[in-house]
Amino acid sequence: MSDNSFGQLFRVTTWGESHGPAIGCVIDGCPPGIPLSEEDIQPWLDRRRPGQSRFTTQRQEADRVRILSGVFEGKTTGTPISLMIENTDQRSKDYSDIALRYRPGHADVTYDLKYGHRDYRGGGRSSARETACRVAAGAVARRAIAWLLGPECRIRAALVQIGALSVDRERWDWDETERNPFFCPDALTAIEWEALLGAVRKEGSSIGALVEIVAEGFPPGLGAPVYGKLDADIASALMGINGVKAVEIGEGLGVAALRGEQNADAMRMHEGALHFTSNKAGGILGGISTGQPITARFAIKPTSSILVPVPSVNRRGEEIDIVTKGRHDPCIGIRAVPVAEAMLACLLLDHLLRDHAQNAWHRNG
Repeated sequence: MSDNSFGQLFRVTTWGESHGPAIGCVIDGCPPGIPLSEEDIQPWLDRRRPGQSRFTTQRQEADRVRILSGVFEGKTTGTPISLMIENTDQRSKDYSDIALRYRPGHADVTYDLKYGHRDYRGGGRSSARETACRVAAGAVARRAIAWLLGPECRIRAALVQIGALSVDRERWDWDETERNPFFCPDALTAIEWEALLGAVRKEGSSIGALVEIVAEGFPPGLGAPVYGKLDADIASALMGINGVKAVEIGEGLGVAALRGEQNADAMRMHEGALHFTSNKAGGILGGISTGQPITARFAIKPTSSILVPVPSVNRRGEEIDIVTKGRHDPCIGIRAVPVAEAMLACLLLDHLLRDHAQNAWHRNG
């Protein structure tokens, strides 16, 4: 299997399977001299960790990270950073019934068609368990970004819609995202979601969601025309998260209903500096960051593993109905929030390093 890496200068390669002994990643290209310890990474993994509420999978994983290389005397050395997370709560027997059956909505059939062989224990590499590696890498990227640009650079995501229920943006509060199990910025909507997901879970079904992510404090100039556009890379990074089916940058699909004068982000001078009066472009013009907040949204499908019988076929070509047993998220959009933040952190650090490599001499005179 190829394509287990992403990034150019800050490059992340993940390894391991959902039900193997461990998962992990190797990070190449991290600048040297950055203070880094396991305690800097663990809080971000804890935000993604399963089993923290009845609205996520009840698989109990501590997700304790170990730094195996690339750090000496508390600082990065510039050599590859290897991180490992042990799997401690595998229940492979939960998947024995689907060893020869294809679960609709899963990668079972495509893995079999491509490789002629697949790890049916939780999906192997196709499992969202792999995203813990990305979150660990994202924690390292955050440390590097803070070291390079300062703590005012923030990357935050929130769940803004579950099913047909959206947040009220008049009640948006970023602090609220850390006070409820949904990463929801609206306390009242979080209560509605609790009732909705409780009913969905009781029915053995699942439901989709919409996540919004914002990166603030990043400089203009990130990204490059024509094939290194920042918005294209963001779309690719977010689309690569398990279950994501659509990505919007800035106003996104909403631009189809606008006229040119409505869509254009007008510019003025304010206290001697360039100022945009709106941000429909999501902080990116011509594939290059403007210095405004970088904004994106993505839609994530309902969890494919459900207890409702769904028509399918098996490896012998026989028609069957399938029920997926085990421990599954009724809404995978919840735990996609910290994954999205991690992917954007890795991507923005990669673009920071790429921009510095090409343009530092120009900016420094």
